[in-house]
Amino acid sequence: MSISSYTEMFSIRIRIIENNSTMIQLQIEQMKQLRSEYDRKEVKYCASSRHLSKPIPGMSIQESVSLDALNTYMQHLEDKYMKLKEDMSTKYVPAQKKADVDEEMIVLIKRRDIAENLNKDLRFRHQRLKIISHVLTSWLRSDMRIPFQDILEQIQKTKTEYGDEGIVDELFEDDPSKAKEAVIILYYIERFDELISLGEYERAACFAAKSPRRILQNIGTMNKFKAVGKIRGKPLPLLLFFEEIFSTSHAFKCPISADLTLEGIKCGLSEKRLDLVINWVTQEKLTFSEKAGDVICAYGDQNTHNKAKCLALAQIIYNECGLHKKAVLCMCKQGQIHEAVEHIQQFKDFTFDDLIQIITACPQAELIKSLTQERDGKPPILSFGLAILHLFSADLKKVGIKLLQEISKGGKDAVEQLVINDLFCSPEKWQEMANVCLENGFEKLYNDILAILRSQAGVSEISEDDSVNLMEHVFW
Repeated sequence: MSISSYTEMFSIRIRIIENNSTMIQLQIEQMKQLRSEYDRKEVKYCASSRHLSKPIPGMSIQESVSLDALNTYMQHLEDKYMKLKEDMSTKYVPAQKKADVDEEMIVLIKRRDIAENLNKDLRFRHQRLKIISHVLTSWLRSDMRIPFQDILEQIQKTKTEYGDEGIVDELFEDDPSKAKEAVIILYYIERFDELISLGEYERAACFAAKSPRRILQNIGTMNKFKAVGKIRGKPLPLLLFFEEIFSTSHAFKCPISADLTLEGIKCGLSEKRLDLVINWVTQEKLTFSEKAGDVICAYGDQNTHNKAKCLALAQIIYNECGLHKKAVLCMCKQGQIHEAVEHIQQFKDFTFDDLIQIITACPQAELIKSLTQERDGKPPILSFGLAILHLFSADLKKVGIKLLQEISKGGKDAVEQLVINDLFCSPEKWQEMANVCLENGFEKLYNDILAILRSQAGVSEISEDDSVNLMEHVFW
């Protein structure tokens, strides 16, 4: 053959190789695209598909490969599904129904209260008409010879006959409950001011605590005691006021207001009477607030010997106010890590940012381990990889290194379980964490993480020293 023929044949082979290479490259791109889609679906549904490889419960291996047995089991499941569907339509009602019933209950309670008030008013008016009728009948029987005023005085002497001692005094009042209320309130206010002016602060505090409708249990009264200040050799008048009103709080339906509760706690702590504050928080009927818990926490930070008691009190207040994040922080600072994690699992409204703030405010290795490990078969609450990266970025390097040391002791299997079970940390973030390990002297942990990431992605890395020609097989 001539040289031109060889050249043409060689050109044809080169074109064939290029075409084959193009086709192979397209297939590789398609495989990469399918692989990325599969990874996204796997991350999304891994929680529900984790145990799909397990045998069907209640079936033996022979039955699980028998078509008849599988058809029978499928029919059983379909019957069970239809039964559940029927139960949902007959035995259960939507959650909205409960809200409607609650609204209806509120309306009925309001109607009941209105009816009770109307009934009370009508009963009073009926009793008043009976007394008027009795008075007029007695007066007419005497042929109106006895003065009408004498008849009223005679009725007042025999009050018990009418069942209500104040009914005659209130005979011509339109509202019996308010007949003497204004007079009583005025008396209490004047008497209170008199006691304050005489310097009888203990009696004034007792008088304010027993005032009707708590008319003297307010910020204005508190300011009067506060204006007195301290008196040498005697208890602080303001503290006497709070002791009295808090000790009688159970006598009223509604608790002490949040403003007075906060001021009372501040007063007790300023006088170093933590014993009183403990009793008020645990025993009395008060209205708590976030500020009250913060004040107690600040007092504990300043008085370290009472810090544990203050944290326990603040935890009670935060739980009462629904401030679960601050309550968990109090538990962690008391060393109650197990209780804190259970609290987090019980109230599922903790976000990733909330958990990060908790470990930042309380960077304890035991807490982070509990949050990043499986618990009772449930997936971790917090990503281990993201937690480590945050610790190193937030100048909490010591805690991060301690956690890496404990993980490295478990070997590659422990690291692999950690990476596989972490649904929140992307491969890119794990790559960052591997770099952090390498920078801090954990070379073996760095290699383990990279090996796991490569095996999960289904690829292998070729070293730079490997001189194999990837296209060599095409020419042979």
